[in-house]
Amino acid sequence: LMLWVFAYLAGFGPFGEHAVNASWIAVQELEKLGLRDDVDLHVYEVPVEYQTVQRLIPALWKKHSPQLVVHVGVSGMATTVTLEKCGHNVGYKGLDNCRFCPGSQCCVEGGPECIDSIIDMDTVCKRVSALGLDVTVTISKDAGRYLCDFTYYTSLYQSRGRSAFVHVPPLGKPYSAEQLGRALQAIIEEMLEVLEHSEDKINCQHEH
Repeated sequence: LMLWVFAYLAGFGPFGEHAVNASWIAVQELEKLGLRDDVDLHVYEVPVEYQTVQRLIPALWKKHSPQLVVHVGVSGMATTVTLEKCGHNVGYKGLDNCRFCPGSQCCVEGGPECIDSIIDMDTVCKRVSALGLDVTVTISKDAGRYLCDFTYYTSLYQSRGRSAFVHVPPLGKPYSAEQLGRALQAIIEEMLEVLEHSEDKINCQHEH
C-alpha cells in the first residue's frame, strides 16, 4: 500500500533573541536531504503570532488533509532534540511578535485541557536513539505554553491527534544545522513508520 504523506513543517520565524531561528534552518536542511520517495513534503515558515496560527493551521488542514503535520520550534532551554507528546489548551499569557495575547488565554474555548499525539513518541525516541546519530533525542510533556504549545494544540485539535512537535536547541548549542536536519529526517521517517504501523493495526481490526 503506497502511503502518500504531506508533512507540514512549521519552522517558526525569528523572535526575541533568536535572530536566526534554528527550527527554520533545520527544516531547510531537511528539505535538502529529502524524505523517502512516497512522501510529498511541504515546508512552511510560520510567524510567531497567535492569530496567524489560529487562521493558518485550520486552513492548511482543510485544504490538504495531510497524513501528518510535523511542527518544529526552537527552545532556548533545550540542549537535546525533544519530541513533545501533547499540547495544552490553557495558560497562554506571553505576548507574541504583534504584542498580542489571546484574551481567554486558551487555544480552543471548551476544548480538552490536553491532547496527545496519536504517534507514540516513546517508540520514535527509542528507534531514533538506536540509529546511533550524533544527536540526543528526548521526550517532553510540556511544550512551554507559548506559540509552540499553542500551535501544537491547535494542530492536534484540528487533526484529531495527527500532529507532532519537535523542539530543537539554538544553532551551535550544541548541534550544527546539518546535524539537526539529519536528526529531523530520521525522526520524521520513524514517525511515519509508527503511524503506518498503527494504521495497519486499526485497518485489520475493522476488517474482522
